[in-house]
Amino acid sequence: MTSELIDFTLVSVALLGIGIYGLAVKRNFIRMLFAVEIIINAANLNLVAFARFLPDSGGQSLALFSIAIAAAEVGVGLSLIIVAYRMYQNVDIADFRSLKG
Repeated sequence: MTSELIDFTLVSVALLGIGIYGLAVKRNFIRMLFAVEIIINAANLNLVAFARFLPDSGGQSLALFSIAIAAAEVGVGLSLIIVAYRMYQNVDIADFRSLKG
């Protein structure tokens, strides 16, 4: 039972590392959005895994809420990408420096 929880946690930590790497290294807006999604999915995996091993923890409800929030985040992110592409003809965030206030 605990070895399964450790396995889920290790996969979650690996996903978190991949997501953080994607945010730190990539300069493409779409890839950064994917990295954020990977981080959110790592958190969801942890929530569901701990909910399985800790009954009445409410982790699955929180994971469903997190998935809904992530879907909204993707919608907003993709709309920002479309607007940025229309303005700059690419999605490299280095070109978005003129958006600073």
